[in-house]
Amino acid sequence: MPADMNDYFKKRRPAGEPPRDNNNGGGQMPFNAPGGNKIISTVIIIAIIGFALMVLKPFTIVNSGEVGIKVRTGRFDPTPLNPGLHFYVPILEKIIPVNVRVKMITYSNDYQQDINKGTMSYEGGLHRNPAIRVMDSRGLYVDIDLAVQYHLKPESASKTIAKWGMAWEDKIINTKVREIVRDVIGKFPAEELPKRRQEIAKDIQEQLRKKVESIPEAPVVLDSVELRNIALPKKIQEKIEELQAEKQNVMIAEQQKERAKREAERKAEIARGDAEKKRIEAQGHADKITIEANAQAKANKLISDSLTPNLLKLKQIQTQKEFNEALKVNKDAKIFLTPGGAVPNIWVDMKNKQKAVAGSEQ
Repeated sequence: MPADMNDYFKKRRPAGEPPRDNNNGGGQMPFNAPGGNKIISTVIIIAIIGFALMVLKPFTIVNSGEVGIKVRTGRFDPTPLNPGLHFYVPILEKIIPVNVRVKMITYSNDYQQDINKGTMSYEGGLHRNPAIRVMDSRGLYVDIDLAVQYHLKPESASKTIAKWGMAWEDKIINTKVREIVRDVIGKFPAEELPKRRQEIAKDIQEQLRKKVESIPEAPVVLDSVELRNIALPKKIQEKIEELQAEKQNVMIAEQQKERAKREAERKAEIARGDAEKKRIEAQGHADKITIEANAQAKANKLISDSLTPNLLKLKQIQTQKEFNEALKVNKDAKIFLTPGGAVPNIWVDMKNKQKAVAGSEQ
């Protein structure tokens, strides 16, 4: 193709036609305008580059919570790529985004309707599996419901994917969870599992953590293990329920017995209180009588000690004087003196034919 487009069109102009003046108003712009070829070339190059970018897409974006693993001609770059925009050479290189967020794998029969037989269902960071069916110490099947949280170490993600592949969760977590659960549950008979729930949960977590950390370079961090449910065989469950019902009945009977015992003790305490009250009242009455008797005895003793012979003679004289005064009023009265003195004396009124006994104990 001619270097100058004007030369090309000149050659094609019919013979005898005069050349057109570039400065006249013919309306045609010369193709040799300054910069015209460069602009067209630039547009073509940009279009080619844009088309190549759209088709080959030599870049990728690594999101937060992920790391990028660059694979160059089949080899994994050991240095992970942080979140952001990263370019690579198509055909020779590619970048694989790997999730390093905390993920959960569950084992539960509640999700069986969402899981096809022999397959597993993913939902974001949730990995669902049927409940783990293992045998107890007597060979009975038990379903264990578990939830395990874990995450991949970002700094060793490239080595982990290179060694274990993209199915590293099944190889590192799933297989070891089933192995540990089988070993722990196999130690106990089925009916003891509910009673040892906390012990079993702790044992599973400790052994699983130890197993995961024992992997070279410890590529996975085990965050938590939760034992959600232990589904026993139907016969064992019925037997446990019967035993629990019997225990509850015994507990109710014990409570009733204890209640009756406390009621009897309360009544006995009331009776003891009443008896003690009566005893105290009787003792108080007896003490009162004793005190009064002692006081009377002391008074009598004082009186007895005070009755001297001279005092008695004085009392006899005073009494005799009173009788003499009485005889002055009633001359028909007769007085009988008791042996040994005039105290006491007997007064008999003969006038009124009535008997009056007057005693004076002085």
